[in-house]
Amino acid sequence: MRTKRLRVVAAGAAVAGLTLAGCGEVTGAGGPTTITYALWDTNQLPAYQECAEDFERANPDIDIRFDQRGWDFYWSTLALGMVSESAPDVFTDHLTRFPDWVTREQILPLDEYIERDNVDLSVYQDGLADLWMGPDGKRYGLPKDFDAVAIFYNKDMLAEAGITEDQMNNLTWNPDDGGSYEDVIAHLTVDANGVRGDEPGFDKNNVETYGLWMEESGGTSHGQTQWSMYAASTGWLPTDTNPWGTSYNYGDQEFLDTIAWWRGLVDKGYMPSWEAQEGVNWADQLAAGNTAMATNGSWMTGTVFGTDLNAGIAPTPVGPSGERASMFNGLSDSIYAGTEHPEESWRWVKYLGSLECQQVVAEHHVVFPAITEAAEVAEQAFADEGIDVSPFMTHVENDTTMLFPVTEHPADVITTLTAGMEAVMSGQRPVDSLVGMNRELNRLFD
Repeated sequence: MRTKRLRVVAAGAAVAGLTLAGCGEVTGAGGPTTITYALWDTNQLPAYQECAEDFERANPDIDIRFDQRGWDFYWSTLALGMVSESAPDVFTDHLTRFPDWVTREQILPLDEYIERDNVDLSVYQDGLADLWMGPDGKRYGLPKDFDAVAIFYNKDMLAEAGITEDQMNNLTWNPDDGGSYEDVIAHLTVDANGVRGDEPGFDKNNVETYGLWMEESGGTSHGQTQWSMYAASTGWLPTDTNPWGTSYNYGDQEFLDTIAWWRGLVDKGYMPSWEAQEGVNWADQLAAGNTAMATNGSWMTGTVFGTDLNAGIAPTPVGPSGERASMFNGLSDSIYAGTEHPEESWRWVKYLGSLECQQVVAEHHVVFPAITEAAEVAEQAFADEGIDVSPFMTHVENDTTMLFPVTEHPADVITTLTAGMEAVMSGQRPVDSLVGMNRELNRLFD
């Protein structure tokens, strides 16, 4: 059996180490070419290490060296590597960063490789492949996974409150009175005296258990796990077209009404204030019993069910449109334009986007692979552990997904959106201030 090669895994390593881990190198005369692969998620690292071992057995002329860093350090180090021309050969990309790499020509288009090697793009979930097309019409990545949003909840708290799983699976919502969804949120909220949010005498200023947790303002991610599913269930979309829209819709009345309702949960005491949730991990609060429910992404399933919590998952509520909604996001792998080994980098990227690798990822069931066949394997792997992930998959099956907005100026957009949403959710500015924020966003495209 082939001896495993040394892998360098940098977790929070010094920035200076990037130069050593950057652009592919040849390990000795006639030896294999080393391709550095960067990623941030430690939970997914074992799956991709297994993929790398399989890939190296089939490609003995290539070594894959891993460079894993935490989210914030990952992006700052990668940006520095781009400037210093020492970025990793291949790196995991996110749609909030992708537009900058494309418009600055810092990643390679893959069209020639895809056409040459007859890569079948139809195997991926609908819409995912097109998210990685630039404004020039070229493709810059192969989808590796996808995610959707649902409601994680404490089964014991729901049972104590008399709320059934059938109720949770059939929630409705509207921005006027919150529908049956707000009824559940209110009933699950309990003050320090044991009074529920929908009972006389409830003390909204002395809450012990919140019905729903707030995880920041949603500004850094277009509200992906916070409010996008509510707004989209009204028929609202964040941009005029996607990807590569040139106008945002955060001043639309449907959006303003949605945020007014969401902010109202804080005023009613059903959701923590900005100050109470800032810097606090939502999953920890759910596990500790400080909240009965929290909306979040499918990638957090393992974290939630990895605790002692008796957890359940419910789909997002049906909105005024008559349908549920969820933002549909996914990751891809990009090739650094300055790599000295584009062919070897492509071979690795192609393998990461293949059924062979994505089935390995599926068996580890941390995320849902982008290839439909592999996603079904992941769903079954979760089911084998007693975890029903159908509330996430229902969005794909019923076509109730909203694509993550991709536009130029992503850093400026996120900065402006974050400032505007934080001002509203902290109570510093009224909801209608978002109309001015939206005008500021759209001036970026003038």
